[in-house]
Amino acid sequence: MHTIPHWINGKAVAGTDTQAVFNPATGAEQAQVVLGGTNEIDTAVTAAAKAFETWSESSLTQRTQILFTFRQLLVEHEEELGRIISAEHGKTVDDARGEIVRGREVVEFACGLGDVLKGSFSDQVSRGIDVHNFRQPLGVVAGITPFNFPAMVPLWMHPIAIATGNTFILKPSERDPSAANFVADLYQKAGLPDGVFNVVHGGKPTVDAILTHPGIQAVSFVGSTPIAKYVHEQATAHGKRVQALGGAKNHAVVLPDADLEFAANHITAGAYGSAGERCMALSVAIAVGTAADGLVTVLERKAREVKVGPGDQPGTEMGPLVTKAAQERVDNAVGVAAQQGATVVVDGRGLKIDGHENGFFTGPSLLDHVTTQMQAYQEELFGPVLAIVRVDTLDQAIDVINANPYGNGTALFTASGEAARRFQRNVKVGMIGINVPVPVPMSYYSFGGWKDSLIGDSPIHGPEGIRFYTRPKVVTTRWPQTEQHTTAGFNFPTSS
Repeated sequence: MHTIPHWINGKAVAGTDTQAVFNPATGAEQAQVVLGGTNEIDTAVTAAAKAFETWSESSLTQRTQILFTFRQLLVEHEEELGRIISAEHGKTVDDARGEIVRGREVVEFACGLGDVLKGSFSDQVSRGIDVHNFRQPLGVVAGITPFNFPAMVPLWMHPIAIATGNTFILKPSERDPSAANFVADLYQKAGLPDGVFNVVHGGKPTVDAILTHPGIQAVSFVGSTPIAKYVHEQATAHGKRVQALGGAKNHAVVLPDADLEFAANHITAGAYGSAGERCMALSVAIAVGTAADGLVTVLERKAREVKVGPGDQPGTEMGPLVTKAAQERVDNAVGVAAQQGATVVVDGRGLKIDGHENGFFTGPSLLDHVTTQMQAYQEELFGPVLAIVRVDTLDQAIDVINANPYGNGTALFTASGEAARRFQRNVKVGMIGINVPVPVPMSYYSFGGWKDSLIGDSPIHGPEGIRFYTRPKVVTTRWPQTEQHTTAGFNFPTSS
């Protein structure tokens, strides 16, 4: 049994209060993580503020050289980090490696910020006067990240924050905290100065300390919608910038002209990959018209073919849920759906894996004839449950999506360009896939939904990330010749 410490100012920092970290595949406690609070956040802010004095004055070349090295270390240690994630989260090692790759893409984007951060210049806007602008870092910023992507989501935040000259404090999920410390070690190996990247573990007291600390200028958050609203309200009330990404209920619409084998194959992966514990997981399939019966038939076959097991076992496609409570919540949701009139086509409850009988496993569940009034449709289950909603037309499918309070991601499976164009223009959703089940944007686009999936107005990473972690300055300049004498006017200045 080992204890996972904080990482502050370039070194491990112990704590007195701890919480158990479990192996979801066995159900056994495997570590203790220290829990911080006001004192630890204050210590981290002090270190980060001191580091900001020099890091913010470092050259773009220095920053990008460190990030290039950090990116290479992520490549070299991908397997090791993937196994760390798998052991604490439960997802397969290959799935964990996939999230590392998608996070690394943001590091690559950050390596090119020398071009993106270029300002603009306007010559002779008035007689003898020029104007230019540039962007500067905010100071100490913080990220509060969820358990489902312990590497990728933080990597959507801190590389851009650090590349733009800020210093960063990460509060990862206490369910799978080791990835954050591993990344901190890679940053140190890459040459990042002490205090620029810090990790403070903990629960609500740590979060509240971040939201209220006067030394923190901005907070990035990804998690459930209720907590996103809380983070946004508290942090803005204390004068901070906030990115707050909330929950999701992502729909995949299948039209009669779609290739049902292709659609079902991708919907199955989108619904059950990572045991459905993704904010971009497909949890609802809307079958339009005559597509319904055939789609359900193929989805049933594919759900039964999913290989469930420990995440580090070769051939496993879906691992356990992250905690016993998550397993019980998902199993209960399937039972409630049956009571409310849904047809349980595939029942994943009660699954036992040989040699891992105490693991937090549940198999893929497929529910048909689900209505929008049912709990299985209305709640974000965050588990391997796919609900089938049947409608007659594409317009009805769009109406169902638009009536849902979430607007994170959606997908349409069709062979019709006209239908695809109508769909992508009319759905009130931030990220859309056309024959793509999990439309997570590349790093040079920004990630963010609509409605209750994004509280406030600031998406994450990409161009929006640069704007979030910097503020602009506009400089108006005159260099009069010494023999010139200009008269200062008392009227508001105009160009001439």
